[in-house]
Amino acid sequence: MLRLVCCCLALAATAADGFVFVGSVEHPSAAYREPRPEGIYQVTVEFGAADVDSVTTLKAEARRLMALDVTVPKGRTETRSFLVDVRRPEYVGGRVALRGNPVGMPTWDDSLSLEFLGAAGRARLVSVLPADPSVIRIFLAGDSTVCDQNHEPYVGWGQALPLFFGPKAAVANHAESGRALRSFKGEHRFDKILAQLRPGDFVLIQFGHNDQKEKGEGVGAFTTYSNSLRDYVAAIRAKGGKPVLITAVARRRFDEQGKVFESLGDFPEAVRRVSKELAVPLIDLNATSKQVYQALGVEPSKLALLHYPANTFPGQTAPLRDDTHFSAYGAYEMARCAVEGIRSGVPELAPFLAASVIPFDPTHPDEPAKVAIPASPLVKGEKPEGK
Repeated sequence: MLRLVCCCLALAATAADGFVFVGSVEHPSAAYREPRPEGIYQVTVEFGAADVDSVTTLKAEARRLMALDVTVPKGRTETRSFLVDVRRPEYVGGRVALRGNPVGMPTWDDSLSLEFLGAAGRARLVSVLPADPSVIRIFLAGDSTVCDQNHEPYVGWGQALPLFFGPKAAVANHAESGRALRSFKGEHRFDKILAQLRPGDFVLIQFGHNDQKEKGEGVGAFTTYSNSLRDYVAAIRAKGGKPVLITAVARRRFDEQGKVFESLGDFPEAVRRVSKELAVPLIDLNATSKQVYQALGVEPSKLALLHYPANTFPGQTAPLRDDTHFSAYGAYEMARCAVEGIRSGVPELAPFLAASVIPFDPTHPDEPAKVAIPASPLVKGEKPEGK
């Protein structure tokens, strides 16, 4: 029996595989959480209500964006299915070395979690079933700019990526805050990916922010970093997987003339060179993210990052001025940049994009006011590792 854990919502049991829940404008959010073994699940949701025009956003696990503003007129319904990757830290031969306190967080627990959001959000959870075995995984390996952030207002671009994929591919975001290529591997996070990797799966790799801070003799973009990229590519290919290299998303940096400048040194260029050397598809997110910032301008581009006055969020007693980590709007725009890179430059992966995906020009980003992603329930959170 599925369970919906609701915030001030009325529940009415229906069939054994689902519940009907009816919310109100004053109390719009509901959540589903149910123990599930590790795997990919097909979640089917019937959006809509008899009494109101509904607009519903669906997030899964740690705030992964699955559906945005599904609009259904009063008295009608619309049924959609989504693929959700559920994982545990264990794998054959080892365990991911989790830091901090992941207890109770949806990324590594033993449950599948969903959030239904929106002031007029209405939906019926129809079923949660194991996905078809032919479904592929799109693994993400990266840092805090990519990962599934647990708390508002931080959002990694990988959290928005599931929105843009169709019914044959599940995004498995293994990125983690503060990690470089070597620490990601040292904590067995890459081993976990390799343990689950099947022929035909993709692994998207974006590091650089924390690698840039590593010190030591011989450490650098064209030495240790490039060698680690080569090792990742070789290991993925040995398992029949398909690597994709991504240049590190740019920090928001403007000079006195209002021009965006590079703050990641040689690391983006190192990725480009390894991509060419090994004939690995490349998504140049460093270049396109800078185009987005430049197009928005010095002040408006702050909306893509985290610039908030004190006390905007629980426990935030000081102003937030963060030019590395993304707001929901910024993560959405970076995901669109990544998707455009896939659409135009990764021909084997592009067919798995949703039919609704259209070309995106990073020199003409979406207007911030037109991208409104409902926030998840607010709890006090710490700033992610890395900068």
